[in-house]
Amino acid sequence: MTIDSAVELCRNAVMLTLAIGLPVMVSAMAVGLLISIVQAVTQLQEQTLSFVPKLVTMVLVLLYTLPWALSLLVEYTTHLYRGIPGTI
Repeated sequence: MTIDSAVELCRNAVMLTLAIGLPVMVSAMAVGLLISIVQAVTQLQEQTLSFVPKLVTMVLVLLYTLPWALSLLVEYTTHLYRGIPGTI
């Protein structure tokens, strides 16, 4: 295995991680922003108020995107295993 192929494998793994985590993080940021705006308008400054909606949103988005994420992971793993004979 050359250094270039190792770097490419690491880059692909990082990009896959970002692609899978991005929908969950974006939804948490959107809900957090919405709750912050509501808190600013109502002057309700409870710190725990934003935790539960963000957690519920993240779980729902994760469940919704799970089939897509698993298919990406299976595709990446299959690509890795098929590349093993070429690295020896």
